[in-house]
Amino acid sequence: MARARTLTEFQAGFPDEASCAAFLFERRWPEGFVCPACGDRRAARLRSRAHTYECLACGRQTSITAGTVMHRSKLPLTVWFWAAHLMATHSNGMSALQFEAQLGITYKTAWLLAQKLRRSMVDPEREPLEGVVEVDQAEIPFRADDSFFDPVKSGKILVAGAVEVVDRGANHAKPRRKGAKYLDTRSGRIRLAAIADNSAASLEAFVRANVRPGTTLLTDGHRSYPGLTDYRHDPRTVGKVAGHVVLPWIHRVFSLMKRWGLGTYHGLRRKHIDTYLNEFVFRYNRRFYRHVSFETVLGLASHHHPTSYWDIIGRDNPRRGMATVRRRPRRRKTATGIRQDGVSHPRS
Repeated sequence: MARARTLTEFQAGFPDEASCAAFLFERRWPEGFVCPACGDRRAARLRSRAHTYECLACGRQTSITAGTVMHRSKLPLTVWFWAAHLMATHSNGMSALQFEAQLGITYKTAWLLAQKLRRSMVDPEREPLEGVVEVDQAEIPFRADDSFFDPVKSGKILVAGAVEVVDRGANHAKPRRKGAKYLDTRSGRIRLAAIADNSAASLEAFVRANVRPGTTLLTDGHRSYPGLTDYRHDPRTVGKVAGHVVLPWIHRVFSLMKRWGLGTYHGLRRKHIDTYLNEFVFRYNRRFYRHVSFETVLGLASHHHPTSYWDIIGRDNPRRGMATVRRRPRRRKTATGIRQDGVSHPRS
């Protein structure tokens, strides 16, 4: 596990653009530069373009931010690193308004920066939950407009959740006989996702996407779960008993999630709800070593597929497909001097 980095160490470790660029270079190319076009390892760093390397074999110019979550960003690397540190280590996360005040940028820039960081908080290779898992669903209020937010009169978003039940003594899940009580346990990793309804199709899709087959499922006995025949189902009839007594850990997760949504964002919105839930999951799963999660965010961001503003808002880019009209061929600075587009690069 990586060493924890406190706020003082963060400020001392990344004081300028050069230190941020060196860290990002190491995360993207741990064994040295590799040209994405030809695979050659010989490259020259360009002084005319920030954080850009030119392959000496084919002439391909590659920035250390190209193909990452920082793709084509005009913001300095220090702003990206500071934003990632705040979002990953702050106990309740950061809203766009807080980013605007902390980073000294406009609200629109802060909103786009936060949205891109949230989308890089999901590891595509993360392991599914296993062992003993509590599964349930809950309704959370959502904000429909910019008027005064009243949770009582607002709409509801249906959220499915799953949490690992870990034995405190063994520090791992220990399945027990059906109907047995799971005492002296703690919560492990969690998963959250918005679902359309309480139907069997929605709940089964959530469980299969996030829980490993063969896992013991502790549920409230909802009739949508028996269809999961490749799981060990251990239902708990709630009846007149409070739900948090029968399924304590998943209800604690839901309680924290609701308080976080109301406290940090004053009510979540239906749009982009899954990205906000992924942010909560990321921080909850790393709550015992929060300062390490900063490097995890940057590590995922350096290998995350770039997401544009138009992809985030779900609209087509009006400029896409329009050819750029140039009066003369473009000329750019290279490691060997000025080179005109379309002219072959001399091989060394």
